[in-house]
Amino acid sequence: MTRLHVQGSVRGWSVAFVLSIAVCALIATLVQGVAAQRATARDTSGGEWPTYGGDLASTRYAPLDQITADNFGELEVAWRFKTDALGPRPEFNLQATPLMVDGVLYTTAGTRRAAVALDAATGEMLWMHREDEGPRGESAPRRLSGRGLAYWSDGGEARIIYVTPGYQMVALDAKTGHRVPAFGRNGIVDLKLDNDQEMDLVTGEIGLHSAPIIADDVVVIGAAHLPGSVPERKNNEKGYVRGFDVRTGERLWIFHTIPRPGEPGAETWEDGSAANTGNTGVWAQMSIDEELGLVYLPVELPTGDYYGGHRPGNTLYGESIVAVELKTGIRRWHYQLVHHGIWDSDIPCAPILADIVVDGRPIKALAQPTKQGWVYVLDRVTGEPVWPIEERAVEASTVPGEKSSPTQPFVTRPPAFERQGVAIDDLIDFTPELRAEAVALVSRFKIGPLFTPPVVSQWEGPLATLMMPSTTGGANWQGGSLDPETNYLYIYSTSQVSSLGLIESDGIRSDMRYVRGTASGPDGPPSAVPAAGAAGSAVAPPLTIQGLPLAKPPYARISAIDLNRGEIVWQTPHGETPDNIRNHPALRGLDIPRTGSIGRIGTLVTRSLVIAGDAAVVTMPSGERGAMLRAYDKASGDEVGSVYMPAPQTGSPMTYLLNGQQYLVVSISGIDYSGEIVAFTLPQDVATTAQLR
Repeated sequence: MTRLHVQGSVRGWSVAFVLSIAVCALIATLVQGVAAQRATARDTSGGEWPTYGGDLASTRYAPLDQITADNFGELEVAWRFKTDALGPRPEFNLQATPLMVDGVLYTTAGTRRAAVALDAATGEMLWMHREDEGPRGESAPRRLSGRGLAYWSDGGEARIIYVTPGYQMVALDAKTGHRVPAFGRNGIVDLKLDNDQEMDLVTGEIGLHSAPIIADDVVVIGAAHLPGSVPERKNNEKGYVRGFDVRTGERLWIFHTIPRPGEPGAETWEDGSAANTGNTGVWAQMSIDEELGLVYLPVELPTGDYYGGHRPGNTLYGESIVAVELKTGIRRWHYQLVHHGIWDSDIPCAPILADIVVDGRPIKALAQPTKQGWVYVLDRVTGEPVWPIEERAVEASTVPGEKSSPTQPFVTRPPAFERQGVAIDDLIDFTPELRAEAVALVSRFKIGPLFTPPVVSQWEGPLATLMMPSTTGGANWQGGSLDPETNYLYIYSTSQVSSLGLIESDGIRSDMRYVRGTASGPDGPPSAVPAAGAAGSAVAPPLTIQGLPLAKPPYARISAIDLNRGEIVWQTPHGETPDNIRNHPALRGLDIPRTGSIGRIGTLVTRSLVIAGDAAVVTMPSGERGAMLRAYDKASGDEVGSVYMPAPQTGSPMTYLLNGQQYLVVSISGIDYSGEIVAFTLPQDVATTAQLR
């Protein structure tokens, strides 16, 4: 604060004049402080969308109410931005959620993962920045546009921070798009360096799709790898998490997600396996509680996804939520959701921070959606479960060399939002004939409840273990959203079946003893699942019945979960019934309710609506093909409006208010539709009427 200290006059100036100068300086300081506070606000209360999840709590909530149930169907395209030119070829899987700050929309886009600034009112490009990483980018495990970027400001200077496919962190001037010379080396920090491990700077298998998260001048960066069905080597790169100074790019701390000798958790890695195991990164979004000074890390499992014989023990911090201090990276607490994972149950999305009230007791909570179809609700101060999470006995693995955990944590509240495990009752049942075919197919596999272990694939049976939710969930990277007014959590999820079979490695593609794959017939060799992680193989029977999904519908749904009571409030199928089901000859004449469509869809919550787009293209009654952006009443789940899109939603929607207009922005793309950002708004007269309500 400015000090006032005056004696008589200063060089002929009157005391009153000196006082007036001091008071003006004090006012200017206070105004600058307010401006800085406004500029660095990281929530949507002012009509902006300043961070990936809307706020640091990852609620994906905006308290806007110009777009309502009454007028949602009147939305029209305000502008659209095609991303084809942002790379050497078009991208067909645009997953970004843009940010909007001070009238400018920022996003990553294109196969080069360019950072782009657009006029938020018109979609006009203001600047674009790209890095051509050559062979390093071409060998990256996480390519294409990624899921977004981060914004930081101190009230004067403003920066954009993003991570390239080749795992380099870039700092840009938010006004010009130019690299910030004082950050790292000319605006770039090489994330493959200063990582407490040695790796090849070109081919080292580490990258990131997710957006950085920034709070209190600290940038927190995770790590991602290739899918782990057939890992090339068990001693893969380790996915450590680091904090960096947002001004200089200096590393402030590192958290070893695979503990080093003497660090807490090292005792959970038996036979010295921590030294010879990789992965255990945080490829999902993170969340931060600035008041507590904690960042919450949703950690994936170690190498590999389905065989843990090389890493005996519970292997912390695999498949754990870890709370570390934002300024130091020191672990405050952790909670492991899966012990010694062999189901690819990576924690896939940001924990959602909520201040809930349970039986009259206020709790600073953390709600973690998962692939398993559970929301784990913990006290985010202590890591203790809000409701009991019980250790229950599970079936032991019979795979040679595997030492599975005898128990696993089971959530008691809220109930699972997805079907868990595979039983005959879960199979397709449109007709008795289709059910009979499904039963015959399933007889070749092992089925059972959640945590039924994978098996060594045998042609004479079982071919594999069937698992539901599938290896992609349940929930996935898009996560959920929270209405802080009601503490209702909204989550999109899918009901799919995966087959988990293991075959002996040939020692060429992988040095693991077993990798994911399926046995062949007597005259053919076994077939390993491709490194990209696709389920099944060329020799295994497809998990479909006459081209129809093996599991009965709904195939996708949105669930509303009351976090105060630990109860599911409503569930509704999301997305139209796909054309191949509506028009299937075996279903002719049957009344098929809406089944929902499978994809990876994020939700958005506003004052009165839950908003999400379809995951697949269908044929409309008019004959036009496309998808719908839908709005649901957030209290009841009733669909209250929709608007046409030429392609499915592939990035989670966001919203903002600019010049009195509410905009709704979503990334869309598809198999035959390259990436595009589309902004919707109401016609001017409708928006004006909404403002006058």
